[in-house]
Amino acid sequence: MIRLYNTLTKNIEEFKPIDEKEIGLYTCGPTVYWFAHIGNLRTYIFEDILKKVLKYNGYNVKHIMNITDVGHLTSDEDEGEDKLEKSAAKEKKTVLDIAEFYTKHFKEDISKLNIEFPTQFVKATETIKEQIDLIKLLEQKEYTYQISDGIYFDTSKLEDYGILWGEKEKTDFKSRIEENKEKKQPADFALWKFSPKDKKRQMEWASPWGIGFPGWHTECVAIGIKFLGAPFDIHCGGIDHISVHHTNEIAQAKAAYNNNLANYWVHGEFLIVKNSDKMSKSKGNIITLNDVKDPLSYRYLCLTAHYRSKLNYSEESIEGARISLNKLRDKINELNLSSEHKNPELKEIYAKKFLDHISDDLDMPKALALVWDIIKDDNISDKEKYDLILDFDKVFSLNLKQEKIEVPEEITNLANEREIYRKEKNFEKSDEIRKTIESKGYIIKDEEGGFLIKKSEH
Repeated sequence: MIRLYNTLTKNIEEFKPIDEKEIGLYTCGPTVYWFAHIGNLRTYIFEDILKKVLKYNGYNVKHIMNITDVGHLTSDEDEGEDKLEKSAAKEKKTVLDIAEFYTKHFKEDISKLNIEFPTQFVKATETIKEQIDLIKLLEQKEYTYQISDGIYFDTSKLEDYGILWGEKEKTDFKSRIEENKEKKQPADFALWKFSPKDKKRQMEWASPWGIGFPGWHTECVAIGIKFLGAPFDIHCGGIDHISVHHTNEIAQAKAAYNNNLANYWVHGEFLIVKNSDKMSKSKGNIITLNDVKDPLSYRYLCLTAHYRSKLNYSEESIEGARISLNKLRDKINELNLSSEHKNPELKEIYAKKFLDHISDDLDMPKALALVWDIIKDDNISDKEKYDLILDFDKVFSLNLKQEKIEVPEEITNLANEREIYRKEKNFEKSDEIRKTIESKGYIIKDEEGGFLIKKSEH
């Protein structure tokens, strides 16, 4: 049984799928105007874990992710410039070039993190017709009105607008909203924005209301319904989507189809930089995956904190994660796979504990701690440990299965010679030999009681 925290109800609930044969999962994708930072990527890691936990529990998953290549203005509340148009002007490129470049980079980043691609990526620009059809339906049901810059959703017509909100989201919304005196209510949001009369946009389409482009909040509803139906099972995103974007998605689905779009709304917490604040471009504290030496060490770091808890990122925390991941891989490599099974009952107990942890609102810190318990347990054989941990890695996705290397005799002899010099405290000579070993494509790690030789990654 899988249990998930549902933002819609503010409770941890038993997951009950609409169709046992296939789970419909929608995750908000990137706005491809710039590089994704590791705060963004933490959300994609948690969503990947959720999908793999569902699959580990025996479910098939149909996963849809949008690519926002139009309509996301510099303010989430539909004020300011289109992020892609602005980026294209700044970089003196076409919007299509900008979208293609940053989409490609995003896919490379998630690949490095062993994040499984969705069943389908869907660009916002591929569903303009569906978005227009949705707005027409909302118009027919009298949930829209027109002002000088576009067609807006009238939130006063919806009794439970803001159903996702807790007190924090209410506060966030009030602090983020920008005043537009033409709007009937501050919370009203754009469904269709008119193109400026004084200049031509690169991305604009004809509509029943005039030349323009869809609002950001409309694309996910149209895409989700087209590919998953309404309602579908699970909708995910970061907690910053709760107060505006996801609230406005639900509003459109309620008005058009009388449902909440998804039965379970699951949100991941922020990444905090050096105990200060969330990572964001506006705060100037951006770290991209290119800044991380080993991408999977970042995935490991994310596993050490629950997805609904803030995670602190620092040079110390990422280095600690890298060391722990490499140590875990080394421990697995050292296991004697020819050992006999000696405690199948205990093995089954560990397997059940793992399933219980990951199914209990994705409790990955407990699941990861369990791996270290298994490593230390002398009551089960090395082969049993190996089989368990490699099975768990279907969810962890840390590439824990490492090919054993045959170290040439020459390298081993050099390492032994270096060890003698180290014990004699002749560090100049030992360092000289270390450099020789590295020049031959190997690295040596000093450990308590000896050393470990590994193939260089470069």
